[in-house]
Amino acid sequence: MDASTWALIGRNLWPMLVATVTQTLPLTAISFALGLVLALFVALARISKVVPLSALARAYISVIRGTPLLVQLFIVFYALPQLGLVIDPFPSAVIAFSLNVGGYAAEVIRAAILSIPKGQWEAAQTIGMGYATTLQRVILPQAARTAVPPLSNTLISLVKDTSLASTILVTELLRVAQLAAAPTFDFFALYGVAAVYYWIICLALSSVQNRVEARLERYVAR
Repeated sequence: MDASTWALIGRNLWPMLVATVTQTLPLTAISFALGLVLALFVALARISKVVPLSALARAYISVIRGTPLLVQLFIVFYALPQLGLVIDPFPSAVIAFSLNVGGYAAEVIRAAILSIPKGQWEAAQTIGMGYATTLQRVILPQAARTAVPPLSNTLISLVKDTSLASTILVTELLRVAQLAAAPTFDFFALYGVAAVYYWIICLALSSVQNRVEARLERYVAR
C-alpha cells in the first residue's frame, strides 16, 4: 500500500471506531437483549400444551429460520412503508435483528429447558411453587448452563450480522468504511480495517464467553 492509502486509513480509524461504539455495539446489545426476551416467551409457547400457542411459536421459528436475514431487514425497512408504517433505519435494524435472534435463540432456550429432568418441576410443585416461580428459581438457572455457549455464539454471529444494517442506511462500521472508500475506490484497505474491528469485538466476546462458562462450571461443581 502506498502513502496515500495509509493516510486514508489513518483519517478513518477514528470515525470507524466512533461508528463501532455509537452504532454497531448498541445495535448488537439492544437487539440481543430484546431478542432474548422474545426467545424466552417463544420457547415457553413452543413447549406449551396449548396447541394454538405452540403452533404459532413453531410457525414463527420456521419463518425466521427459513428466510434470509437480509430479506427480513428489507421487509421491515422497505416493505412496511407500503403499508403505511415508516420506521427509521436504526429502529428498523433493531426490529429485524431482534426478531431474528428470537427465532434462533428460542430453540436454544427450549432445548435447555427440556434438558432439565421433569422431576425438578414435580419437586417444585410439591413444595407449593407455581409455574412462574419454578421457572425463575429452579428451571432457568439450571438451563442457563446449557444455553450459555450456543447463545454466546448467537451473540457473536449478531455482531457480524450488524454489517447488513448498512444496506438500510444505518451508519454503522461497514457503512462508514463504504462511504470513506467510495471517493478513491480503495475498498480493500478500509474493508480490511473494518474486518479487524469486527474481529477484535468477537475476540473480546469469546473471552467473556469462556469466563462465563468457567464460572458456571465451578458453580455446578460445588
